[in-house]
Amino acid sequence: MSEEKAQQLMQHMQMLENYFSDLSQRESTLYGILKEATAAIESIKSFSQKSDPEALVSIGMGTFVKAKISSSEKLVLNIGAGVSLEKDSISTINFLEARIKEIEVAIQDTSSKKYQIATQLEQGKHQINQLIQEETQNL
Repeated sequence: MSEEKAQQLMQHMQMLENYFSDLSQRESTLYGILKEATAAIESIKSFSQKSDPEALVSIGMGTFVKAKISSSEKLVLNIGAGVSLEKDSISTINFLEARIKEIEVAIQDTSSKKYQIATQLEQGKHQINQLIQEETQNL
């Protein structure tokens, strides 16, 4: 086997490792968004169950102030591209649940791609080991 082929295989492996790393970051980000959406739904539900709900509101640099929620009937929902809409709690929950389903599909897709890349990386490692064995036998 030529050195050129080994070099190409190593470059391909490095590209796959970078892609795997990118997929891992994406997956981590998606799980964070999923966690945030789930927490938002739980908060909305808990506000509607309490007669005088309170919340901690961030005022920056890890500092919070207690605030009373005067009304949880209308919520401001960021729907993307800098656009926010006022919606009732049920519509907001429905929107967030739909987003959660989209995120879960994206997580499954990302996990599937990671599995495929991991399989290709294992095959590449096996090929490299074979090349090394062939080269040592030819010496």
